[in-house]
Amino acid sequence: MAFIWIFIGGGLGACSRYGLGTLVARWSGTTFPLNTLLINGTGSFLIGLIATLLLDRGVTNPAWRWALITGFLGGYTTFSAYSYETIQLVEAGQGGRAVLYIVGSNVLSLGACVAGIAVVRLFMTDAG
Repeated sequence: MAFIWIFIGGGLGACSRYGLGTLVARWSGTTFPLNTLLINGTGSFLIGLIATLLLDRGVTNPAWRWALITGFLGGYTTFSAYSYETIQLVEAGQGGRAVLYIVGSNVLSLGACVAGIAVVRLFMTDAG
């Protein structure tokens, strides 16, 4: 049953990544991989939020974790694309932009994950 939940979540996550990535790329009009940076940042926020919600609420049904974390966020986030785009920047002689991308990706993603956790803890304190 896990494969079905992961399949459904992964398909939805990949489609969401493609849609948002296309919109951001068109909007930004730059060769800087802003779309991947934003997708990884929002994905990190969502994993912090969703994982904390599931853990803090004592959700024991693994289907939620399979569908949302392994499936959706696995299909949505793009660490492999981030790695490739970083190498492309370096090979294009844009080492400074590559460093900016590496630092920006890590700071945004870690900060967004912390924010996701904080949102759950702020709004779901002892409300039950």
